[in-house]
Amino acid sequence: MKLSSRMAFPVAALALAGLTATACAPQTSDTSATKDEKSGTLRVWLFQEVNNKPKEQVVDAAVAAFGEKHEGTKVEIEYIPVETRAQRIKAAFNDPKSAPDLIEYGNTDTAGYVKDGGLADVTAEFDAWDEAKDTDPTARESVTVDGKVYGAPLFVGVRALYYRTDVFEDLGITAPKSQAELIATAKKVHKAKPELYGLAVGGAYTYGAMPFLWANGGELAEESGGTYKAAVNSPAARKGIEAYTSLFGDDNCPAAKCASMGGNATVTAFASGKAAMAIGGDFSHQAVEAGTVKGKYAVVPLPGVEAGSVAPAFAGGNNIGVLKSSARRTLAVDLMKSFTGKETQAKLFDAMGFLPTYTDVLADSAKKQPFIEPFVTTLGAGAKFVPASPGWAQIDSSLVLPTMFQEIVSGRKDVAAASDDAAKKMDAAFSSAG
Repeated sequence: MKLSSRMAFPVAALALAGLTATACAPQTSDTSATKDEKSGTLRVWLFQEVNNKPKEQVVDAAVAAFGEKHEGTKVEIEYIPVETRAQRIKAAFNDPKSAPDLIEYGNTDTAGYVKDGGLADVTAEFDAWDEAKDTDPTARESVTVDGKVYGAPLFVGVRALYYRTDVFEDLGITAPKSQAELIATAKKVHKAKPELYGLAVGGAYTYGAMPFLWANGGELAEESGGTYKAAVNSPAARKGIEAYTSLFGDDNCPAAKCASMGGNATVTAFASGKAAMAIGGDFSHQAVEAGTVKGKYAVVPLPGVEAGSVAPAFAGGNNIGVLKSSARRTLAVDLMKSFTGKETQAKLFDAMGFLPTYTDVLADSAKKQPFIEPFVTTLGAGAKFVPASPGWAQIDSSLVLPTMFQEIVSGRKDVAAASDDAAKKMDAAFSSAG
């Protein structure tokens, strides 16, 4: 058993939760393999992290475990930048000779890659895998399209509420327990300390806004008969949009500064001491620890509408899939299991902080690292996912939702008009995607 590992580019890129495709390609012709060889070389494309060495060590161990069962098989690992993944992966779908056998991919890419004909249906193997029974339901949803499984979850990422304990103690307030209290607290903090955003929010922070929409009973889209129709302009969704956009203004986060901010910018604002609260992921922990607020913050689940409830969070993360064109399907599925099994996910958490997708491994991880408990609680309360439609990639890359939020907070359109326009764009994307 031989392991070959090489870096595609020297520039590092972080595989953030909630990855989406940013380029479109024509649907591929049928590239299904006509053979299933039991030896040879397996090629794998994984995402390159900012600090890739810990990930490489975990991957190497998984490959070694695989190699003990498959003598005479070679595994070549290539770490590719996240930014160029869309072009490279879709090109591979169209050229089986140069394609890898397995890929790591962002879970919001699933439906698009399935439509492109690139991923193998591994439902039978996944269902027969003993460890799979402990997979978090939302994580399983992220590899599922039309009831069929196209890979295995590698890790999951969710967001919760980071807040400044020193600021709250100074003002004699406690962490908010409802959405209304969250909004009121943000404005109270900013009034008392105008140099701080009460809650850092971003007009381009789609995944920070979604919990407000979902907590109010809204949905991004509704599915019927395999087709999706936008629901962002429903009364419930509009209520959530109103709640989120009410946080933009001189009483919390001025629109002139905050309308263009994305998730990274809001976390940076918190970590650098410019905000009293921020909606950040478990994957934001290291950045906050490296900031000026180290030792002066805590994390709780983002509150829902009812006091004591948890707002549904977007379940981001990455998966490992076998390409339909792989001439070594059986071996590739076994290697997929080695990469995404419980032992490897536990090691990835220790090395990288990636949340495991198995409920039991996640619970064990929380005992080892108490900081992830609010994120585990958030997952347990019921996280949600984006529509399982290939049209979602177009919606996301076209900035449909950020445009809607920015139109509202700038005053160019009211909630009704902006959400109606967004719904029309979403329906067009769903329709064109088929």
